[in-house]
Formats: sequence, C-alpha cells, structure tokens
Amino acid sequence: MKPLTLQYFNNFLKMQVFKIEENDANQRLDKFLKKLFPNATRSLIYKLNRKDKIKVKNISDGEKFRKKDNEYKLEIGDEVKIFLNENEFKELSEVKIEKTTESSEKFDKNDIVYEDGDLLIINKSSGINVHAGDHKTKETNVILQVQDYLGKKLNSLTFKPSLIHRIDRDTSGILMIAKKKNILTQLVSDFKNHKKIEKTYYAIVLGRLSRKEGTIKKPLKRIENAKGENKVQVANDGQTAITHFKLLKEHFLKTEKEEIILSEVEVKIETGRMHQIRVHMASIGNPIVGDKTYGDKQKNIFFEKNFGLKRQALHSWKIKFFHYGKNKKMELEARIKKDLKDFLKKIDEENN
Repeated sequence: MKPLTLQYFNNFLKMQVFKIEENDANQRLDKFLKKLFPNATRSLIYKLNRKDKIKVKNISDGEKFRKKDNEYKLEIGDEVKIFLNENEFKELSEVKIEKTTESSEKFDKNDIVYEDGDLLIINKSSGINVHAGDHKTKETNVILQVQDYLGKKLNSLTFKPSLIHRIDRDTSGILMIAKKKNILTQLVSDFKNHKKIEKTYYAIVLGRLSRKEGTIKKPLKRIENAKGENKVQVANDGQTAITHFKLLKEHFLKTEKEEIILSEVEVKIETGRMHQIRVHMASIGNPIVGDKTYGDKQKNIFFEKNFGLKRQALHSWKIKFFHYGKNKKMELEARIKKDLKDFLKKIDEENN
C-alpha cells in the first residue's frame, strides 16, 4: 500500500470521537494515533495534528476540544476527535491477516485454565507457535486464536491481548495472556525476577535418574548452528541456570534388543533460560523423550513409529504468581495433555 498523503483527507466531511480508557491511557498522542492508524505514516499523523484535524478534550479543558502537542500524554477519560469518516478510518486502521483453515484457527474454550477481566490463562496444545515471530508462514498462532476468541470484548482502541511469557512451540501447558496493559507490565517484570514466579513442568525423560531428586546448576549459552537456528549448550561462559527435578514414576519397555526405562519427572526452574529444561536434562543423560534437537534421535523415531508420540514430552504444568488485579497469590494447574497420557498407557500395555 502506498503512503497516504494529506491530500487524501481534503474532502472529509465527518469526524469521529474516541474515548480514552485504561488500556489506552499513559501514552503519547502520536504513539496512540500510530497504533490506531498502522497504515498511516508518522509524518502524516504530524501533518494531521498540525492542520487541526486532531483535537483532544481533557477534564481540565472543560467542554472544549483543543489542539495538543504530539508529546501530550493521554489520560483516562480524555476524548480524541479525529476528522475521518468510517470508511477512511477502516482503511487506515485495518491490518490484514492471512487466515489459515477455520479448524486450525478455532480457539478451544476447554483449554481455558483461568479467565477474568485482567488475564486469560490457557493450556496450550503442542505444535502451535505462541506468536508469529520469525516464522514466515500462514499457520495460526496463539495470539491470533486469542484475538479471535476475545473479539471486541477488550475495551481498548490500541491495546491487544499480549503474551506475558513464552513456551516452545512443541511444549504444551500453561500460557498467560494479559488483557490489560498494567497487568502485562507488572507480570512481565515478575517473570524477569524469577523469585516472584514459581513454574513447575512435567516431563517424560529417557532412562533412570541417578537419584530421585536433584538440582542441576550448569551455565547455558545460546549459539547459532550452521542453518542459522538458535540452540543452547552448557558452557562455562554461559548464563546461570538452575533446574530442580523430582522422580514421579518409572515405566519399563522390553524390546528385542534392550529394556528401555522412561521416567516421569516434575521439574522446577529458578531461571528461565532458552531450552533450559531440555538442555539440562540431556546434560545428565536423561533427555526429554521426543526432543528433536537435544534428544535421542533413534529412540524418538522408535517412539513415534510404534507409540505415536510426535512431539517432545514436556508440559508447562503448574504456576504460582501474584495477581495484581485481585491483590492475591494464585496457584493454577493445566491438565497433562491426552497425547502424553496415551503414550505412557501404550508403553504400559506393551510391557504387560
């Protein structure tokens, strides 16, 4: 689309007024307008303001709309008057999203772990990206699903549901999404300060653990492989990483060649490094079953072919956090996904 010029607006006969609510307040006028009109250039926004096409009414101004500087910080209750009719507003503000098939986009309400006016917490399925990121594909992602599910429920002109944290594409489990800007800011800060958030994962690992409980303290470093993909390895010059594990149950499978031991493990992390659990468990000889990057490739092929496990057996299971909107501590759990339960059930049936 070509940048729109001021000439485009010369024949406007109508105007629209937008009331500033909580999620749109505390930002500069020009930044608000740029979010409202993603298809407009910043220079066009400045020209519109300079030509009195944009005015703001603040409580201190009484009933009058006044011209405000681009740097003016919007307040709750402000009203912004813009001389655009509905069609032109739509053309400037509409962001086209290439859709996938209807079935892949649909948000499963059964995956909601918790929801209120501040937060949406879901039990993400494996195989779905949490956001578009660097994947230049037409496939769906969690944010698109959530935006479709919430629709116009969010009382905001410029704020969209936002991820508070991330989990890997092939990891299932708890994922937190903020509905309000202030909640997003507060909980993102808490995730950076790992002592304020307690995350517990469920994993199925290969082999018998050397002890029933233990702690892995090995620094991790991000590297780039020959394909330009990010990987992580244990390195003395890496970042501090601490993982606690606890054995839940062992499973045994006898084949013609060997006896395979699988261990269900509870994992808690003190730090949130990329691929931390996967790399740490692999480093002690117990890789995550199905992990295509750090796992046992031959065993992964065997488990997929004979037992239908198509992804890494890692699940974001439980979380403890402080809910600022409710002013209380919360503890939530996401049920372990059916594919992991079915995998172990088949293992046990085969063994019997």
